[in-house]
Parts: sequence; C-alpha cells; structure tokens
Amino acid sequence: MTTVLISDDQPLQRFGFRMLLESQDDMTVLGEASNGSEAIRMTSELRPDVVLMDIRMPGLDGIEATRRIAATGDRTRVLILTTFDLDEYAYAGLRAGASGFLVKDARPEELLSGIRSVASGDAVVAPSLTRRLLDAYARHLPVGDGTVDVSRPDARLSALTEREREILTVIGKGWTNTEIATRLHLAESTVKTHVGRILAKTGSRDRIQAVILAYDTKLVEPS
Repeated sequence: MTTVLISDDQPLQRFGFRMLLESQDDMTVLGEASNGSEAIRMTSELRPDVVLMDIRMPGLDGIEATRRIAATGDRTRVLILTTFDLDEYAYAGLRAGASGFLVKDARPEELLSGIRSVASGDAVVAPSLTRRLLDAYARHLPVGDGTVDVSRPDARLSALTEREREILTVIGKGWTNTEIATRLHLAESTVKTHVGRILAKTGSRDRIQAVILAYDTKLVEPS
C-alpha cells in the first residue's frame, strides 16, 4: 500500500486528488496539508511514502517545504505539482530534493503512475525532459566570485570509478539505462548496478539528483 500526503492550498484540488487516489486499491491518503509548514509537520508525524507538493502556497511555500523534508534523510519522497512543464519553480523544487514533478493538468493515469514510480524509488521526470529543464535554468545558477578553484576535483566524485564517472556523465546528458547499455556495450543489469552504486557513493536520492550533480560538478554543461 502506497501512502500519500496531499499538500495544496486549494480545497477543491485536494478533494480531487483524494478522490482519485482513494479509488486505487494500492493507495491511501494519510492526510491533507494546506501549506508548507503543515506539510512538514504532517510528514514528520505520518511518514507517508509520497508527498504531493504544490509550489505556490501561503506562508511556507512548497520549495522550502521540500528542502526541509528532503534534509531529514527520511524515506518520504516529494512529487512536485506545478502549473507549467518548464516552470522555474519546478526546477528549484528538483534542486531542493524533489524526486520529480508533474503538471497539474496531467492525465489521472500519469499522476497515479508518477506516485507509484516515486514510491518505488524511481524518478518521475523523463531523463530527456530533465535535461531540457536543467538546460533552461542552469544558466541562472550563481557562478561564484571567482575564488573557487574549478580545477580541484569535487569531493562528491572522488569515490567514483572511471566507469562510474562516465556513466554519471551520460546520465546527466539524459541517456536512459537502455541507451547507456547499447552505446557503452554493457548489459542493462550492469548499468543498473552502476547507477545504484553512483547514487549510493554520491549521496544522490534518485536519478534526478544525479543529473543535478552532473551539472553542479561540470561533468555536463548546458547545451
């Protein structure tokens, strides 16, 4: 049974989500939050598998709530709900630790599939869409004051083997496991093993966070 917390400031929106989720035999709604502060408190108390997180809410917004939930290191995953598929807030949500995002006008089956994917530890956003999103907003990241030695290897990459670094790079480029296996002449099961080790060694919660890491460490540059 996948447990879900709905966080949205619109009662009608929450009602619609609840009706849809509770129509499924494998899902149950543990509660509803109307703002980010409530979402954090209820997540701590109820420990849901997935939080459906609206971004624009009064008081503490969904981005900061996502950041605080992810920072606990708990098993709860956050699925950001946004109005536009390339919303800058969705980008900020992914960087804050969300496991993916969906647009609010997604089809019911897409939302249900997204929740199940996040609950199982997968990322919801397709790799190609993640790449497009990060390309669109990576240019807005602060570049620093010039005092950082960019030639110094990032500590998060130090534990990776040469092959793992290669795979992290192509993950950042939006390649799927099947594409990695085909282009690098590996078994797909081997790729999955490498990906799992990369996530563990770099402390990435999921594939999306690995993509962000590839950008942050300059393994991948915006196209």
